[in-house]
Amino acid sequence: MTPRTITAAALLVLEAGLAVLGVVVHYGLTAEYGDVTDSPLGGMGSAFSGGVGVVALVIVGVAAIGALVASTRRWLRLTAAAVPALMVVGMLAVTPAALQRKLEVQYDATPQCVSVELDSGPGARAARDSQQAFESIGHVGYFGGAGSSGVGGCDRSFVLRDDVDVLQHYRGALVDAGWRVVEDDVHHLRARRGGMEFEVRPCGRAGGVVWAGRSSVAGGAACPTQ
Repeated sequence: MTPRTITAAALLVLEAGLAVLGVVVHYGLTAEYGDVTDSPLGGMGSAFSGGVGVVALVIVGVAAIGALVASTRRWLRLTAAAVPALMVVGMLAVTPAALQRKLEVQYDATPQCVSVELDSGPGARAARDSQQAFESIGHVGYFGGAGSSGVGGCDRSFVLRDDVDVLQHYRGALVDAGWRVVEDDVHHLRARRGGMEFEVRPCGRAGGVVWAGRSSVAGGAACPTQ
């Protein structure tokens, strides 16, 4: 092999390694900070609009140009030109798995109100009552930690990954669990059972808020922008 071919091959190996690193970094950042309601293309768009994808592509592109300039062999030049495109394809391919990983690690299928900080007192009792109310119902969506817990009840935000009629889901789930619906309109649904009340309020296309508390306290579900 000529010195130029050896240099081009070394640059190609470096380029491929940087491309793999770019895919790994994209997976890690998406699994930690990605929007779980994004599609794979949306997740890719977020990576590039945030600058990470652009930086990775530029670095890999510079290595690719070096390999192209140094090489006189056609297969090396074609491989060097293909690696940036393969990196983008790889980033797109791992995006759904990264978003699913975030759902599994950072979200719950049922709202979680009880915490170590609320281990005693009226707030802890109220949180446990709210938790029992939430666990009596089949839920829709994915619940993160956003919300509040206290003597006035517990509310938690949720996100949706599919096009779901939230109010229609809870109409059936509440009745099946023995709750009685007392308020029902296009903006919210409220039900009562055994001294507890439950309310759900959609907050746009991608999610909403649920609340559970005692009937004797003033409280309810409110969207973050309200």
